[in-house]
Amino acid sequence: MKILHIGDIMGKAGRSLLRSAVPQLREELGLDIVIANVENSANGFGITEALYKDILSYGVDLMSSGNHVFDVKESEKFINHLDKLVRPANYPDGTPGKGYITIEKNGSKFTLLNLMGRVFMPLSDCPFRKFDTIYPEISDSFILVDFHAEATSEKNAFGLYVDGRAGAVLGTHTHVQTNDDRLLPNGTLYLTDVGMCGGLDSVIGMSADAPIERFLGGVPRKYEVEKAGKMVFNALFFEYDDLGKIVRYSKISQTSGE
Repeated sequence: MKILHIGDIMGKAGRSLLRSAVPQLREELGLDIVIANVENSANGFGITEALYKDILSYGVDLMSSGNHVFDVKESEKFINHLDKLVRPANYPDGTPGKGYITIEKNGSKFTLLNLMGRVFMPLSDCPFRKFDTIYPEISDSFILVDFHAEATSEKNAFGLYVDGRAGAVLGTHTHVQTNDDRLLPNGTLYLTDVGMCGGLDSVIGMSADAPIERFLGGVPRKYEVEKAGKMVFNALFFEYDDLGKIVRYSKISQTSGE
């Protein structure tokens, strides 16, 4: 099975990159499943029903998210209808939406599980224990965990905690692609952060002026998604065999524009 996991989609700029890159990569790599983290797709904050449909039309099969998934007004009402989208499974019981999805492809089961870290992040249940709770329900499938977290240490710890149980643990949220992609001792594919799709010369996808002013003066500023200049498309490609063993993997980082 050939899988592509795409980093956080930043607003319209990120969606434009997605629209052009996914069909090309599906053909070049012979992809079976394409996943994208879409929690920043609506002007940097959340996702709408219309954008969900657009992203599916670009060739994305499944979508993960994170702490911004409920930023769009009314999202709590419509998220249950977005059957290809998962939100962090360790939100408290009763939170709208679902934390994982299992599909069948080429005669085998594949599960996308979304979890959120707790270090420097909004309040949530323990992602480690939540994985333990869910694992018996999905252990007969290849499990890809989108671990949406701020702290590198927490991502590292989680990867090692589920090593040999999850097929892949791919970090999101910080928007900067890391260089530590590797197989952990028991065979789990690990990457601290996949990166993002958005402005390259930006502050993690946002136009630089407002963040710089905030760092200088300590006063809140309204952030705007960077729409001009060079753009970057970040993703991770990997393939696994019939036994769920990773046979190859490679990061993707494509730049475009001026």
